Amino acid sequence: MKQKVGQLPNLVEFYGELARIQEKAISRFSVVKQSLAEDTCLDRLSQGIPMLLFKDLSLDWIRVQKLFQEVASVVAKDSSDPSKEIESLRDIASNIPLLEHLVRVWYEGSSLAPVAVARGIDDAVLTFVVRATINPFLSAYSKVLLPLVNQQSWRRRYCPVCGGKPDFAYLDRERDARWLLCSRCDAEWLFLRLKCPYCGNQNQDALAYFTDEEESYLYRLYVCEECRTYIKAIDLRRTESEVLLSLERIMTLDMDRQGQEKGYKPGWTTVV
Repeated sequence: MKQKVGQLPNLVEFYGELARIQEKAISRFSVVKQSLAEDTCLDRLSQGIPMLLFKDLSLDWIRVQKLFQEVASVVAKDSSDPSKEIESLRDIASNIPLLEHLVRVWYEGSSLAPVAVARGIDDAVLTFVVRATINPFLSAYSKVLLPLVNQQSWRRRYCPVCGGKPDFAYLDRERDARWLLCSRCDAEWLFLRLKCPYCGNQNQDALAYFTDEEESYLYRLYVCEECRTYIKAIDLRRTESEVLLSLERIMTLDMDRQGQEKGYKPGWTTVV
């Protein structure tokens, strides 16, 4: 993209730098298969339980610590008070038991706000750094585990691999079916077209989507009137080349602005 258009927008440059350090951090990371017995995974799926529980994660916490520090440095560049924020984040990184605790809390779906407030960090910033640090490791697990999923039978509102919420969707070329993309591990799973992926609403009168004629109807913003959430999607039937979904998340950030201006919120960021 940079070769094609020259100088990239700052936000794209930011995510590009983030992707480079994530890739470098996990270049030698391999999933420990011994802790992920196939029969256990299949049994959990049959019960509606995601395959990968926190206790199953086999992580090198020194490597996680280093990546956390590097992600924090990238994020702090855009902070209004980078010195204070990076100092607080580095304090967290220096304490591996605390870092592991934060990852567990986040992974199990709870808010990091109590720790963020106590450390003088914005809650959204701390959550972003934790998520960006763990994402590449979870993605590695996802590549190994996703083939075990029976896509016809899962159809749930959370990821079959890690239990995360979806933050993007696409319509496939073959069947016009809608697939969801996990916000945490990038796993893809089949989902109903006429159902909210956040609250489960199936009332067609309370479900809709917006599209942009200027983009030849390539993108959609699905919204739910029941829970007032949205999810972005791309229609692969209207694309001629391969699409990198992780990049589409970034290139469609203006859709987030539009959705929020209409009074909807991104469903994947809500914490129970």
